[in-house]
Amino acid sequence: MQTLPSLTIGLYTTPYPIIQGGMGIRISGAHLAAAVANAGGIGVISAVGLGMNSPYFDIEEKNPKKRQEQFFEANRLALIDELNKARTLSPNGVIGVNIMVAARDYETLVRTAVDHGVNLIISGAGLPLTLPELTAHRPEVALVPIVSSQRAAQVICKKWQRSFGRLPDAFVVENPQAAGGHLGAKAEELDDPALGPERVIPELVSYLAETSRTPIPVIAAGGIGDRASLNQALALGASGVQMGTRFIPTEECDADQRYKEFHLNAKPEDVVLVPSPVGLPGRALHNPFVDRILAGVAPGPQNQCFANCLQVCKFRDRRETYCILRALDRASRGDVENGLVFAGSGVGRSDRILPVAELMAELVGG
Repeated sequence: MQTLPSLTIGLYTTPYPIIQGGMGIRISGAHLAAAVANAGGIGVISAVGLGMNSPYFDIEEKNPKKRQEQFFEANRLALIDELNKARTLSPNGVIGVNIMVAARDYETLVRTAVDHGVNLIISGAGLPLTLPELTAHRPEVALVPIVSSQRAAQVICKKWQRSFGRLPDAFVVENPQAAGGHLGAKAEELDDPALGPERVIPELVSYLAETSRTPIPVIAAGGIGDRASLNQALALGASGVQMGTRFIPTEECDADQRYKEFHLNAKPEDVVLVPSPVGLPGRALHNPFVDRILAGVAPGPQNQCFANCLQVCKFRDRRETYCILRALDRASRGDVENGLVFAGSGVGRSDRILPVAELMAELVGG
């Protein structure tokens, strides 16, 4: 089998061109990220809702303003904890943090991550147009936006060049036709061939080659979970891949064991599109919670907005859909019947829960 190339993003080089995708809430924490980093990839902690299941946050707090302040502070402190833990478990590995632009505490989380030893910031769910300004005091931190199109990458490059005199260190190109979690396209756009990796990756690689004298790697994401799909991405011109779903049924994944087993037993036909309060669809595994959401069943009073966590939220503003934080949190703690279990289209590739090192060896050819 052909040897895989190494991957260089900014100042950091890993033996294998594999980035573990950021998965909230507490699906990809310090344990998973460190294990991937130790196995030669880039491990990524998701900063989404880290404070939810932490000693810093009391979900029963009655005062809305105090509860919101406590939630954001809990996210900050929990992110510090996860970064410290990851660095203890992987002293020399490359560790990143995935931070959503759509989060109301985005700037705080970015500054917290770069001030506590993270190697790179991966940022999507919106265009990270101000990211270089937030990280200027830590120029060693690599900055990696997530996009779904060459046009979005072009907007970022022009803004960063004009305002900050720099370009991204890499781009993650998420395929909305296969990725898990929140998607970067409307439901009616998902069948558009223009959003497929066969079009977007070569276009972006060509654009970046014309734009920058220094190579800017393009990382393919969405539906990648084995060596064959990894090879296909590299053949399109990508320098590496980002995988999330395949890392869930591993021993080191930070989710509850029941969450891992639910993924392990899932089949591709169990993957469905669900509406989300952020206004774009998501891809998840079918369960009773999804049935209720698709049927338009009201979420109930126990699902009141409690943290005002997103810049845009249909649940908070119009009581449509559901509280995404509570739904993801329930699932990550093991309530896979009444929570939201995000998954990509490549689910079902594992036959057992295995160590990350073994999965990485399988992906890279031993």
